[in-house]
Amino acid sequence: MTESTDNNYAKCSKKVWIIYSLIVIALIVILVTIVAQDNEERLFYSLMTVAASYVFRPSDKSISKMVLRLFGVSPPVDPDKNE
Repeated sequence: MTESTDNNYAKCSKKVWIIYSLIVIALIVILVTIVAQDNEERLFYSLMTVAASYVFRPSDKSISKMVLRLFGVSPPVDPDKNE
């Protein structure tokens, strides 16, 4: 039973990462096509958006909260931790 729960959580966390990636791509497209006025700004907005999304990427704790909120799947319990 725990194997399928772990597998289900992994699939849902991949879906959350895909959603995050699509939001970043949409932001890049908006900045490059609408906001940028010349080629230098297009390059800057595309590179800096990718760099900022990497630096401020969500932590495992926030990913597990989003998986719980969106899909209702709780993260697997680690038997090594004594909480």
